Amino acid sequence: MGEMAMDGGGGYAGPVPPLLESGGLVVGPGGKKEGGRAAIALPKLSTSESLAIQRAKKYAMEQSIKIVLMKQTLAHQQAQAKSLQRQQAIVLMCRIYVGSINFEVREDTLKTTFGPFGPIKSISMSWDPLTQKHKGFAFIDYETPEAAQLALEQMNGTFISGRNIKVGRPSNMPQAQTIIEEIQRDALNYNRVYVGGIHKDLSTDDIKSVFEAFGQIKTCELSPTLVEGRHKGYGFIEYENLQSCQDAISSMNQFDLGGQYLRVGRSITPPDIKNTGGQSLTNSTIPTASAVAAAAVTAKIQALDAVATNLGLDSQDIKMEQEKEDNIAKEKKTKEQEEKKEKREKERERERDERSNERSNERSNERSNERSNERSREISQTHSHHSRSRDPSPRREERLEPAPPPPPASPPPSDRISPPPPGPSVPGDKVVATQVAMEQAQQLELQKKLMSGSESTTLSQQENMQIKGQSARHLVMQKLMGARGGLRESKVLCLKNMVGSEEVDEQLQEEIEEECSKYGDVENVIIYQERQSEEEDAEILVKIFVEFGHPSHAKKGRDSLNGRFFGGRTVVATVYDQVLYEEQDFSH
Repeated sequence: MGEMAMDGGGGYAGPVPPLLESGGLVVGPGGKKEGGRAAIALPKLSTSESLAIQRAKKYAMEQSIKIVLMKQTLAHQQAQAKSLQRQQAIVLMCRIYVGSINFEVREDTLKTTFGPFGPIKSISMSWDPLTQKHKGFAFIDYETPEAAQLALEQMNGTFISGRNIKVGRPSNMPQAQTIIEEIQRDALNYNRVYVGGIHKDLSTDDIKSVFEAFGQIKTCELSPTLVEGRHKGYGFIEYENLQSCQDAISSMNQFDLGGQYLRVGRSITPPDIKNTGGQSLTNSTIPTASAVAAAAVTAKIQALDAVATNLGLDSQDIKMEQEKEDNIAKEKKTKEQEEKKEKREKERERERDERSNERSNERSNERSNERSNERSREISQTHSHHSRSRDPSPRREERLEPAPPPPPASPPPSDRISPPPPGPSVPGDKVVATQVAMEQAQQLELQKKLMSGSESTTLSQQENMQIKGQSARHLVMQKLMGARGGLRESKVLCLKNMVGSEEVDEQLQEEIEEECSKYGDVENVIIYQERQSEEEDAEILVKIFVEFGHPSHAKKGRDSLNGRFFGGRTVVATVYDQVLYEEQDFSH
């Protein structure tokens, strides 16, 4: 290669120096397919570089969505403006001008004369305030442009009250003539016939049976009223071919059907135009959420097409590759979550087993202590019985004079119940006094054990022990907490007022896990919705419980998130009780 030289066509004439490859070979997109070499893995990006790429992708997507949204908004506005112009043109097509009217003619006369062509929405006559008479002209607004067109064609020059009236279009009609002609051209694509002056008792089937003699009918519709089963006296019939349409118009116009003359003419509006010329049009807008979602989808498709064009590939192949990668990532994440869940379940099962063993040991200790106490009572009772049987003389003395009060076993402490006052002696009082003294001694011994903490006591003994005052209760609570192993430090973080109930979706758990992973290993995330009352419209409080791998991580998350401003809300972060969380009690 070093001896080759290019010819004299303006190229390099000298020998080509040897090209040495330095560094690793990196094959870009398409290199594996074109060069036939195995692609070498790209160097792994650092954290800052990955964040920079993510920000760049996010910015590019935002700009694409913004541009697409602008285009969609512009197209929607143009469509709305065109629709508004067509509606305004329909309003003008429904209006006719009537001039050279006799001054004695009133609105009811005009309504009777022009009513057979179709329903009239309004009649406007200009009145002279001095003469209290109209100025000789009026404007009539029909519901449909077809009725106005038939009235214009058939009533111009008609003789009414001694005058030949003039019927025409309003003077502002030429302003919308272009749109009117466009509507009329669209109507020529359909073989539709307008039929007016239909008797109120005739049905759709009656009209269809009369007009189907001219050809096959595709549709036959009568305009309905608000009352079910009634119509407004006009309708539209669409034929399969143009010849049938023309035959029906020439044969049925001014035909007497049911005592009324039909008014039949060619439809001048397409079927998609609702013939409600006088009604106002509300300018609808696309909802913001729908527009943004549509723009995001469009921008994503455009990005795929651009990448496919640059690489010379099919966008469908790129999409399939992305779906494969996403599925692999989802499966990996699902597997990790399942492993974490199994690990947590094993730990909780082990802890439950330990607690169960502890309770079993406590119950066995209780039973053994109860047996020993019963034996001691039996021994003491037997001893007292033998002493009384060996010495009968004191019993005879007890019948004659009262016995002295029994001496106390030991000075009673301030926190236990004092023995009952001495009373007159009766047979068997010594046995009762001995039992009372023994119980007092046992109570005193238990209190000493609780204060020293040197020996464990059973639950039965702790329940039977009579306590008095805050100090004794405090001792018992400390002993019970010590029996359970003490309060464990919690590794659960509770987040309140972070989101509302309407913001809870499938992606919230992943977002919370991603956000809290900054403070430590997140093992589980639970989203709990708590209804504040039984009413249907009661407030729903959303609590988010995040279980970390270590209690220090939960404290770190609490210190960082508590009081933080998130989505218009102030987050309340607290460390939740570990025992309540494991028992699935989320109500505190």
